[in-house]
Amino acid sequence: MPIDAFNHIFPRAFVAALEKLLPDPRIVERMMSFTVLYDVEARLRLMDRFPGYRQVLAMSGPPLEAFAGPDRTPELARIANDGLAEICARHPDRFPAFVAALPLDNPDAAWIELDRAVTRLGARGVQIFSNVGGRPLDRPEYFPLFERMAAFDLPILIHPERGPSHTDYASEAKSKYEIWFTFGWPYETSAAMARLVLSGLFDKLPAIKIVTHHLGGMTPFFEGRVGPGMDELGTRTPDEDLGPLRRALKRRPLDYFRMFYADTAVNGSKGAIRCGLDFFGIERCLFATDCPFDPEGGTTMVAASKVCSFWRKPTAPTKRSLSSTIRSRPTASKVSGMPR
Repeated sequence: MPIDAFNHIFPRAFVAALEKLLPDPRIVERMMSFTVLYDVEARLRLMDRFPGYRQVLAMSGPPLEAFAGPDRTPELARIANDGLAEICARHPDRFPAFVAALPLDNPDAAWIELDRAVTRLGARGVQIFSNVGGRPLDRPEYFPLFERMAAFDLPILIHPERGPSHTDYASEAKSKYEIWFTFGWPYETSAAMARLVLSGLFDKLPAIKIVTHHLGGMTPFFEGRVGPGMDELGTRTPDEDLGPLRRALKRRPLDYFRMFYADTAVNGSKGAIRCGLDFFGIERCLFATDCPFDPEGGTTMVAASKVCSFWRKPTAPTKRSLSSTIRSRPTASKVSGMPR
């Protein structure tokens, strides 16, 4: 049965919390323009059109810190994760698992919520974004997340985060024509991957499982720049000596980029899927649709992904990659240093 590893939903309790929290009700109204984003029964009717289709649920963007400060995001994360767990418990045959949301603008609270979501609620991974309020993921305060997820042997799903305030040109106040979305999101994913690679993350945690949304953004298509280009890291930066960083890595940068996992949510593009499969290898690619974000509320995305990716006959390695998401949950005692 096909398992959609990266799609989005808002539990109704989370929507209710936002309605109380946000001063402008129009913000929530715009977010709720997709009925299947919050209406589970509508989501099930959509899924019924594709026999055997199941989803691993994740929260929709934007990240929690876009709604509130660090004093409120832990509560939003708890509401979100309780809601996701409840949906999965009510419909285990349709939603076999969920990945947790974390308040990464409050790291101490995030580790507590991570432990609760995995060991008590049964989360099979976490979703994070490509930056935390503009802060890169390779900052020291976020390393405990990667340590804990490696110890749990559960995946981290990275979603791009970028908005119109990220300008395309220094002379302008904001990004125009939604370029921040069309081209900015693939760049965000690729930049986050690069920062994690060059921080030495994969040398420190070689078994870490990180799934990049949208087939790794720009990375597969720019294999030639990632490979030979990063082999010469530092030659284009006269005011900074990057030689020690390059020599400290145990492998070529390109080899680390291939250690990421990726999903097939590329709006049904056959060329993109071929490119991504060639770069990562099918054993590191997961079927995903990004449901429900298309003009028909999810139907187009699912149908296009069904045609273009390995829906009908996944290989044995792909089946193992997908089934690893729904293995039995670990306990806190398996992870040294985890809060009890």
